Amino acid sequence: MSDSLLPELLEHGIAGTIFAGGVHYFPQVGSTNALAMRAGAEGAREGEVWLADEQTAGKGRAGHVWQSDPQAGIYLSALLRPRLAPADVIILSLAAGLAVVEAVYQVTGLWGDLRWPNDVLLGERKFCGILTELNAEVTRVRYVVVGVGVNVNQAAFPAEIGPIATSLRMESGRNWPRPELAAALLRALHCEQAVLHDGVEAARERILRRFEEHSSYCSGVAVAVEEDGGYEGITRGLDERGFLKIETAQGLRRVLSGGVRKR
Repeated sequence: MSDSLLPELLEHGIAGTIFAGGVHYFPQVGSTNALAMRAGAEGAREGEVWLADEQTAGKGRAGHVWQSDPQAGIYLSALLRPRLAPADVIILSLAAGLAVVEAVYQVTGLWGDLRWPNDVLLGERKFCGILTELNAEVTRVRYVVVGVGVNVNQAAFPAEIGPIATSLRMESGRNWPRPELAAALLRALHCEQAVLHDGVEAARERILRRFEEHSSYCSGVAVAVEEDGGYEGITRGLDERGFLKIETAQGLRRVLSGGVRKR
């Protein structure tokens, strides 16, 4: 099978999902999330996907850059129009992490470890990041873009990120077919977003329970939090909305948006 991410190589694997017939492929692009956000504003349908072999301006959370080596990873952004309030979008971000874990396991047999809110690790190193962006009114979401960057066949990383980054190839010792993995990811994301149609409350309970099951970080881990000037504590699970609880010397706190790292 070709390792190209051309849509025709993915279509069989995503038949029956909301993404079927909606994949837009680019050999090189600045940012797939930027394209998807622009298309969402112009009225693009739910299920459109922007997929690139290389990004020259890949984005991570908090303004970080996502290194997007050519023809080595999956750089993908999916447009969704969920019936959610803006405060509930974190559930969709957590669900996207679960979709990555499921897809990677299906294709490679490797189990990813979820680090709240949007990193997927193998061991102590990150191989996938998720960036969720939205356009919303006060009470409802107009559209959400779920961006996923997966390090698949990179053999090495620059020295400045080498200690914290890895790829599926580096962890397994072999290359993996990117089209198969991209299709598996879209199938899994389709299943996760479909859960939300059962109602937000029911979906939230299921997603939070499964996220905690797939995360070694969620409970009993000493962490440093990059929020409010930085603080330290012990993780105590997710609250009822999906925010991470931290037990500190001053009492229980909830992480709203900051990065979380093991101490």
